[in-house]
Amino acid sequence: MVVTLPNPTPAQTVRRPANSPGRPGYLFHPDFASKRAAAVFDPSTLLDDPTDYDDKYMPDEVTRDHAKRMHYAAYRVDTARSPGELSRWRIAYHALRDRIVLGNRKLVYRAVRRRAGGNPRADDMVGDCHVVLIQAVAVFNPWLGIRFSTYAYTCLIRALSRLSQRMGGDWLNRSLSLDALPDGSPPCRCSAPSPSAGSQIPIEEFLRADHPLLSDREKQILSHRFLTRDEQSPNRTLEQVGRALGLSKERVRQVQATALEKLRQALCP
Repeated sequence: MVVTLPNPTPAQTVRRPANSPGRPGYLFHPDFASKRAAAVFDPSTLLDDPTDYDDKYMPDEVTRDHAKRMHYAAYRVDTARSPGELSRWRIAYHALRDRIVLGNRKLVYRAVRRRAGGNPRADDMVGDCHVVLIQAVAVFNPWLGIRFSTYAYTCLIRALSRLSQRMGGDWLNRSLSLDALPDGSPPCRCSAPSPSAGSQIPIEEFLRADHPLLSDREKQILSHRFLTRDEQSPNRTLEQVGRALGLSKERVRQVQATALEKLRQALCP
């Protein structure tokens, strides 16, 4: 059941933090203090099921009504005078918040398809975006007259933009195979002129047992990954190197990235 209330001006809602840790913040509305508040915002009167919106979005008026009840539940949590009352309204708050998230979760997939459809880490982005959607639900002001889908979608697109920039700037993702680098050395971004080909130090120099730059494990991993050149023993994958050395694939990737960074710093002071 959706109860229609007059939309007040923004000045009539006040954002209030919780009085104690572990309690949610909320938007306080004057109607919360009225005698009819318990009946108007009672979450038990909701009849819809979030799974009804598996193939579509929760209608905006339903989302708005849920959000008003959610903020009222948070207000009751904050003003509860007994453990029983606090527990009841805390459960109601989280139930209402989750209903909004479930009813609008398709916004996450729509945003990821649009902003990062071809990204190999799109599945990770979906998980991050669900967190963003939960945060958007918690701070959404249903009395402003703004559509929740518009507000949440904007939050998701901005979050995906920040995630893409962070992933693009992650130097682990930019690590190149030594074989793919010119003359076997990392690119130098310094302003000094490049030395002639004949004066360059070969990468093998850093992999000698007595060279102090890299650890023994780093030398092993780089040798397995990049310096096996015969057709009989092609360069090994991260997973193959991990099995040979008793390490996880991710640990091999981390050690490799650290070693490559040391080489970059050594070759481009």
